[in-house]
Amino acid sequence: MVKPIVKDILFLGQKSSPATSADAQVITDLLDTLKAHEEECVGLAANMIGVRKRIIVFAHGPFHVPMVNPVIVKKSGPYETEEGCLSLLGKRPRKRFESIEVEYLDRNFVKRRGSFSGFTAQIIQHEIDHCNGIII
Repeated sequence: MVKPIVKDILFLGQKSSPATSADAQVITDLLDTLKAHEEECVGLAANMIGVRKRIIVFAHGPFHVPMVNPVIVKKSGPYETEEGCLSLLGKRPRKRFESIEVEYLDRNFVKRRGSFSGFTAQIIQHEIDHCNGIII
């Protein structure tokens, strides 16, 4: 189900809790909400739809990929960039990494590890920041 986007800075600034299989509906809601906003958005975290759980979704080419409890385990190639956010107005400077490795659970709660680079890595870093209560 498509959910409204949370814009409350106090809510977004709180850390999210680990997700469990009981949170499976949140993944579906995030994917539906990302699809509804795909013209102006490339990623979402669960707190952006009002759920403080460590779940993100992001666009990876034509696919929308969910990650549950994602953790960046390796990063390289720091750079400075500007980012916007569906929950906030304007753009802000951020430090990101060109390449990252992430450990996470997929939508079936199977443990995965993936390597990402470029814009996809930037999206994932932004959404993991949301899980950690970090607002750009």
